[in-house]
Amino acid sequence: MPSFDVVSEFDAHEARNAVDQANREVNQRFDFKGTGSVFEYENPTITLRSQSDFQLKQMQDILRQKLGKRGIDVACIDEKEPEITGSEARQQLLLRSGIDSDLARKLVKTIKSSKIKVQAAIQGEKLRISGKKRDDLQATIQLIKDQGIELPLQFENFRD
Repeated sequence: MPSFDVVSEFDAHEARNAVDQANREVNQRFDFKGTGSVFEYENPTITLRSQSDFQLKQMQDILRQKLGKRGIDVACIDEKEPEITGSEARQQLLLRSGIDSDLARKLVKTIKSSKIKVQAAIQGEKLRISGKKRDDLQATIQLIKDQGIELPLQFENFRD
């Protein structure tokens, strides 16, 4: 029976490389000289440290550019509120992976209400879709893409 998995993942190694590149760019840029601005990566969290909120926003732009070039969808970033103290501004960015149970249940409900002849099963942080016809599976992929979900989804492990 043909099937595929719906997952939301990112490559942690590429994320580390993007953070390293962003650190190198911040160290070389004139407007960041002497500010002590730095990115710290602890999977799945990236911490931005600088002197002001404005510099944090610039650092976010640099990081998003580097992540995009490395093939990581920036929609997986969950921004926390910046913490601004007297001499330091800090912000944490969480790289989300996996489909949470609420979203998985919503997707299963949508698939079942569409009357496409497929079965959807929640398996941990992924969703397994199986059906008798390849066309039904492709219609399901299109249905999921049309939902406008804010989390980047990948369709993998397609088997006939």
